[in-house]
Amino acid sequence: MTVLDHQFIDNQWLVSSSDRRLTVINPFTESVLAEVTAGHPEDVNIAVAAARRALTDWQALSGTERGSHLDRFAEALSHRRNELIRLSSTNNGKVLDEAGIDLDDAIACYRYYAGQARELDSRQGTAIPLDMEGAEARCYHDPVGVVGLITPWNFPLVTSAWKVAPALAAGCTVVLKPSEVTPLPERALAEIVLEVGLPAGVLNVLFGDGQGIGAPLAAHPDIDKISFTGSNRVGEAVMHAAAERTAGVSLELGGKSPIIVMEDADTEQAADWVMAGIYFNAGQICSATSRLLVHESAAESLYAALAQRIDTLTLGDPLAGEADMGPMTSARQRETVQRYLALAQEEGLVAVRDASHRMLPEQGYFVAPTLYRDVPTTSRLWREEIFGPVLCGRSISDEAEAIALANDSDFGLAATVISGDPKRAQRIARQLRAGSVWYNSEQLVLPQTAWGGFKRSGIGRELGPWGLAAFLEVKHVVGPIGN
Repeated sequence: MTVLDHQFIDNQWLVSSSDRRLTVINPFTESVLAEVTAGHPEDVNIAVAAARRALTDWQALSGTERGSHLDRFAEALSHRRNELIRLSSTNNGKVLDEAGIDLDDAIACYRYYAGQARELDSRQGTAIPLDMEGAEARCYHDPVGVVGLITPWNFPLVTSAWKVAPALAAGCTVVLKPSEVTPLPERALAEIVLEVGLPAGVLNVLFGDGQGIGAPLAAHPDIDKISFTGSNRVGEAVMHAAAERTAGVSLELGGKSPIIVMEDADTEQAADWVMAGIYFNAGQICSATSRLLVHESAAESLYAALAQRIDTLTLGDPLAGEADMGPMTSARQRETVQRYLALAQEEGLVAVRDASHRMLPEQGYFVAPTLYRDVPTTSRLWREEIFGPVLCGRSISDEAEAIALANDSDFGLAATVISGDPKRAQRIARQLRAGSVWYNSEQLVLPQTAWGGFKRSGIGRELGPWGLAAFLEVKHVVGPIGN
């Protein structure tokens, strides 16, 4: 068993100040992979001080120079591709194909922000037209400063890339706290820092839980901004901590996303997109389209097509290359999903497919892919984020009802619209209150397009130029011409 008692601070592996350890579990074998430090507030103090010392020199580099570092980061990830895919699958429980998609996403993100860093050079000192003779104004984009980044367990290396890459491109220095559930893939980031020669203190990686690292990082007086992805409950605590010192905050939180299937949709194609939207990563995805709104005339055929596809899903060893779906990432998450399934029984929900329709593997934190139909909008399963392979469906009679029910949610992260008429699908998409809406497509998340949501799904945007802007402050220098 591996024991990891060190923190990566100032390009050194330093022994943590904590004597607590956390157990890292393989969610398929249920065996211990490693023990890792739980972290300590003093670790945070040392890391933040290192990041503060590194800030002046790092932000003084040109965007082109910072972009070169990010390109090397992408290359290093590419060279470790097979190793990191297997490590992510082992620690997280996702099947190899999904882990491969994740790693390619992370690599693309570092490459994209390398380009964004270079483009930033051309934007510095841009002249602003003024309605005043004899005066001039120029616009500059300065880094926010030292930033704390807190990432979840469902997409190791991906969510960290979405934060680390734009933060470094902007000229910020970073203290990163990966999830204590999946620390092993993220440990590679520290190793890559040394491999590519990133200056000391620019990227510090702290392992531990909320008590040891997360809460002290969010509350640290020398952190200029916190970027957090995770649950609403923890996000609210992060926001409160930042508010006490008026620090910047970006939050990517929960979702309860709808997928609308209109009567003119191709049933077989629609079924494929519905499956991808809810059962990818065993439903452990914030944008999971877990509320199915299907036109009443297409409902029976769609449910039949979904049942057939669910029956063909293979659950098993994520590393074997034969499974379509792996286990929940942790025993705790499996218990959370099981509580909702028990609640569904209490509510009398109608299961098209659930655990009664298949045998689960004897080992691993598995939950059966589940589909309920005719779910009342008052059901907790309809309204609350489950974060598992559970799809709730109900029928709609027309376009207006589809839009109204889709928007009737506390969340607004994502949505999908499926229609045989692309213009109709786009028209519906424009009326949905969600940060990302796909039509006649699977969920395509690209570095160039923004990520974030409306309502309780968070504050701010990641990815695209908006992700870079999240780590920049706008400065105008104004004065008389010629002086």
